[in-house]
Amino acid sequence: MKKPNSVEAYLASVPPATRRILKELRATIKKAAPEAEERISYGMPYYGYKGRLAYFRHWKNHVGLYIPPPIIANHRKELAGYQTARATVRFPIDRKLPMRLIRKLIKARMKYNEERIP
Repeated sequence: MKKPNSVEAYLASVPPATRRILKELRATIKKAAPEAEERISYGMPYYGYKGRLAYFRHWKNHVGLYIPPPIIANHRKELAGYQTARATVRFPIDRKLPMRLIRKLIKARMKYNEERIP
């Protein structure tokens, strides 16, 4: 499969049920970070705001949201119901996305980037 060259092309390439979820995730990120740059990086949607902000990717049974450290560790208690790794949160596709929590994670990374790069 050819790598997508835009977020729209990426979304068009995923199964319809997952596409709906990813469109919600995309809208949430864009609303939380309206100034963020949106593009494809590493073959998936990327958002940059004064550095790396977030990526997302579809998988068979979940949607991966990738936020550079230390954001996931700083919100470990709130993310207790999800599989996580150092820079990853896995949201099962059979559950509603926690939009408020996602906005909080994006805002926290924005603040982190702002404090590092004035």
